[in-house]
Amino acid sequence: MSTQLTSEYVLTRYDSFSVILEECPRAGELLSDYGLHCASCFLNEYDSVEVGADSHGMTEEEMLEMLAEINGQLEKEWQRQQARG
Repeated sequence: MSTQLTSEYVLTRYDSFSVILEECPRAGELLSDYGLHCASCFLNEYDSVEVGADSHGMTEEEMLEMLAEINGQLEKEWQRQQARG
């Protein structure tokens, strides 16, 4: 089961994994679906999404596509939660 969102959230290439995991655990779950298992990495405090994606062999285009897909999913989940009240 996925983590509930507590507020609207937009993920950027410059966000550090530690901030993402603190502010929006659901985004961390979605990142792991793309092979970025950053919650357990000791570098999550220092690395941004951009650095992590590059470290895992993603091209810039793949990273941008991933961010767009994750942000789209976060937006859909946020809208669903708001509709339910």
